[in-house]
Amino acid sequence: MKVFNILLYIFGITLPIILLISSFIKPTIRKIIKNIFIAGTIFACFYILKLGGDHLMNKDIIDSKEPEEITTNEIKTSEEKVSTTTMDEHKIINKDGLYYIDGYLIVNKTYPLPDDYVPTNTYKDATGQDYCPTCLDIDTYESYKLMEADAEALGLNLWIQSGYRSYNLQTRLYNDYVSRDGKTLADTYSARPGHSEHQTGLAFDLNTITDSFAYTDEGKWVDMNAYKYGFILRYPKSKEEITGYKYEPWHLRYVGKELAEKLYNNGDWITLEEYFNLTSTYSD
Repeated sequence: MKVFNILLYIFGITLPIILLISSFIKPTIRKIIKNIFIAGTIFACFYILKLGGDHLMNKDIIDSKEPEEITTNEIKTSEEKVSTTTMDEHKIINKDGLYYIDGYLIVNKTYPLPDDYVPTNTYKDATGQDYCPTCLDIDTYESYKLMEADAEALGLNLWIQSGYRSYNLQTRLYNDYVSRDGKTLADTYSARPGHSEHQTGLAFDLNTITDSFAYTDEGKWVDMNAYKYGFILRYPKSKEEITGYKYEPWHLRYVGKELAEKLYNNGDWITLEEYFNLTSTYSD
């Protein structure tokens, strides 16, 4: 466009003035200037037409481009609904009664599972099972087996004490705890039916389900290395008010290596609730 402006200035303003002045000078010089003016005008006209053609061509190309595909980590279907958006703009998607945030299945006191939910794509079929240590998501189980093998190479012994648990089994367990300790206390260490990560097939309990596990060689190693295999310590120490549950050094949840490393936070575990700015409280 700069070239166009220069041409416009020369042949639209300057040369006409020169041509006017030339009427008072010799005919030969006047003729030369006139010819230059005519040639320049023709050139300017062709240049303007070219600019117009290029503009229309570019517009056609732009209009004909397909819109760019927008990819996200969210699971999208025609039936999904955005239930809410956190302060950090992480969208929570409710798909078939399951809550996902940035593609990660969320289960806590705020976000439950349907009572008939049974995980699919598991190492062992969970259909009809109430309790099954190996009825875990395939990636979860294979990552655990790799972690188990690496621990064994160091002389450490890991095993899954509790893996998949159905809604019905969780109901029985929770009711037993309420009968024994009362509802208020039971809610600090046992999930209500539909609120247990064990029902997802993405979580499991290791070895002895006691606080003493944290002080064993296995417990210490798991705390420092589980993230390398895609696992997080789901209920870290001193995060009871955030997760809604007491410290559980034995409870691991699979989220994949990328997120696990972020949540490991160099040994100062961050919870899913903190990372995604989620609540974990029962409605009643």
